[in-house]
Amino acid sequence: MLITVPPDYRPSETEEFMSPLQQAYFRQKLLRWRQDLLREAGDTLASLSEGGIAEADLTDRASVETDRALELRTRDRARKLIAKIDQALERIDNGTYGYCEETGEPIGLRRLEARPIATLSIEAQERHERMERVHRDD
Repeated sequence: MLITVPPDYRPSETEEFMSPLQQAYFRQKLLRWRQDLLREAGDTLASLSEGGIAEADLTDRASVETDRALELRTRDRARKLIAKIDQALERIDNGTYGYCEETGEPIGLRRLEARPIATLSIEAQERHERMERVHRDD
């Protein structure tokens, strides 16, 4: 069943959590985000494949190399983000999207709007981060 999401639609607390319309909304949001990341990756690949560094000046050459290294790090982060987006899309397909992996409680629409790939509720995420700090200090 294909659901059309109205252009001005925003999920609301007054409707059923993760209703088919909300799922379609978040699927659309995730797919757009994924498409943007892939387009940016394609642009980066095109610019990197244009050839070697033609700068004669050592300082200019170092600057270009630094820019390329930064761009490659950014693309690596985007690659990892795409994997998380794909996992979120799978959760939509299997009906677990929007629910905390730790507690099973709804994550919350505001958090999902801000971070559609979230897998933990705010409370569970805070607990997780506190535990990381405690163990990191050891």
